[in-house]
Amino acid sequence: MAITLADAKVGMADKVDQQIVDMFRRSSLLLDLLTFDNCISPGTGGSTLTYGYVQLKTPATAGVRSINAEYTPGEAKREKKTTNAIIMGGAFQVDRVLQGTSGAVDELAFQAEQKIKATANYFHHLAINGSGEATDAGFVTGTFDGLRKLLAGSASEMTCDVDLSTSANMDTNCNAFLDRMDTLMASVDGGASVLLMNRDMLVKLRSLARRAGYYERTKDDFGRVVESYAGVPMLDMGKYFDGTQTQDVIGTTSGKTAIYAAGLGLDGFHGISPNGTGVICAYMPDMNAPGAVKKGEVELVAGVALKNTLKAACLKDIPISA
Repeated sequence: MAITLADAKVGMADKVDQQIVDMFRRSSLLLDLLTFDNCISPGTGGSTLTYGYVQLKTPATAGVRSINAEYTPGEAKREKKTTNAIIMGGAFQVDRVLQGTSGAVDELAFQAEQKIKATANYFHHLAINGSGEATDAGFVTGTFDGLRKLLAGSASEMTCDVDLSTSANMDTNCNAFLDRMDTLMASVDGGASVLLMNRDMLVKLRSLARRAGYYERTKDDFGRVVESYAGVPMLDMGKYFDGTQTQDVIGTTSGKTAIYAAGLGLDGFHGISPNGTGVICAYMPDMNAPGAVKKGEVELVAGVALKNTLKAACLKDIPISA
């Protein structure tokens, strides 16, 4: 069975839970678009949230043969892999007096919304920079493999030396970069469903798309503006707060950044979650119960998997600033 967050909302009887799911969907277009394979069962003791799958590494080949000759054997190659759903979210506290005098701004709703935004941003961070095992700096280890780890060193990871650092360079190099984008999107088997990047890269790609007539701008059911390049949504993966400072999920290092293209679906890039509709849970306090300080929690139990390495690609080292 597979669900989207919209499906999960339908299975919830509590109106507050439904509102929490909608807040997650508004906070993240990626979460809203992802399909979650909700088949993880923690098992006895409930100690793990492991998801096992078979990843297609090399597709099968076809050829010709002569009369009285055999085909040259060639098999598709698969690899057994596992990943984990991660419990992420947080708690917040609201004093009952503050809630009772909050006026037009509902303090409880405000704190819940901010915690949801932080959780959605952290999911974005892991979807790109997560790693199930210890690895190079810049990854979040002990989580699940994100796209940067999944595509590292593969044929789907490409570099780009087309300079977009100034408006003049963008005018000069527009067609050259669009050729790179064509290569990126064509390398995703079945076509790309989303383009993931940081805000600075989105500004550059928006300008280039306008020059070429590839830019589209629509509104979804939430009234949220969705920008597209050649019909494929462009997602600003945003920033996350690491406790000290705010950083881009997809960073810019030495003036260079990356774009990730992914084909969404259970045969490509998708979410994973426990069985049922418990991908998102909320625990809101009873403000009329004894106790001066009330505690609330929101929780997202999820991860990502890439079933086919040809269903995602990366264009890295794009020069966007001096």
